Amino acid sequence: MSERDVVVTGIGLVSCLGEGIEAHLAAIRSGADRLFEAGPWETQRFVPYPVRPAPALDLTTQIPKKSDQRQMEPWQRLGVYAAGAALDSAGLKDDAELKARTHVIVAAGGGERDFDVDGQVLTAMRTHEAPEVLLNERLMSDVRPTLFLAQLSNLLAGNIAIVHGVTGASRTFMGEEQAGVDAIRIAHARIASGQNDLFLVGGSFNAERADSILSYALGKRAYAGAPAPVAERASPGFVLGSGGAFLVLEARSHAEARGARVFATLAAVGATRTGRGEGAIAEALDRLFAETETSADARIVSGALGLPNRDGEERAVLAARAPGATPVVTQDLVGHLMEAHAPAGVALAAGLVAAGEAREAAVTSIGHQRGAGLVRLLAG
Repeated sequence: MSERDVVVTGIGLVSCLGEGIEAHLAAIRSGADRLFEAGPWETQRFVPYPVRPAPALDLTTQIPKKSDQRQMEPWQRLGVYAAGAALDSAGLKDDAELKARTHVIVAAGGGERDFDVDGQVLTAMRTHEAPEVLLNERLMSDVRPTLFLAQLSNLLAGNIAIVHGVTGASRTFMGEEQAGVDAIRIAHARIASGQNDLFLVGGSFNAERADSILSYALGKRAYAGAPAPVAERASPGFVLGSGGAFLVLEARSHAEARGARVFATLAAVGATRTGRGEGAIAEALDRLFAETETSADARIVSGALGLPNRDGEERAVLAARAPGATPVVTQDLVGHLMEAHAPAGVALAAGLVAAGEAREAAVTSIGHQRGAGLVRLLAG
């Protein structure tokens, strides 16, 4: 052990299963082969694309002001709520001095469009005698469809600062799955090097958006069909999930000095850009297993996508590097959380380690375009 070890001292996790790590661990204990049955599915609103819906939350427990709630889009509310839960979990919520020294790294998408206004503008342009003029007029009066003024990606970090009083430096990473991996990687590196002691890291995603589902469907990435586990789907694609996942990471010496509970040690974080060709994912994951010194006995939390070519390469690496392991597939449990997917996987792994159900855990992440990551956690 070292005083610069990076430890997980707070977990905020919100998904279709509800709030808190215990709800998610209970679902895992119900049986890894039936995880997809553990929580609700939304199968009617976006036919034929199922999604994992957001849970019913009492937002006032983490976002007390109704005015703050109203000015946020759903993905921001999920993220701010999960961030507050992580601060509560770490015992930081009421400590203004510590929150002033807490740095924030958020993994976020491009914001949410006003889908109704988009449709109104496009419909009106079809019959207008001067569609370009109409477009310019509507952009002047309805700027949200184009400029995202109310939904900029870094507003999640801003709202966390406003609502929870976390006023250290903040960064926002964009880049879908890989953004979540890199957020954890950068926080880990800065703590381990002695640059900072305390970070709040995570992201959120709102799956219940027709425009988002359309985008992934056009790219042949969205799963269409009846709910089923990733490994048993008749057609390729991922099932999007609504949720948020945040972690409090800090130096061991800092955590011990304030008497914080340690869920797990974040032993190593590996991330790399990959090509799209055959074998690229297998080569990257195999190298990351070696670089992070992950053992064959590690409990695996898998970021499998539901894309057979990429998932097949992950399975081949796991068969060689962790033979006999039955992975917990994060998407089966909560859906694909995109930027928040890797933080959610790490939250699950830390919970398993803290509960004594694993001495070591490894979280895999696979980008649906490019990129791969591996996070290794240890007990204590």
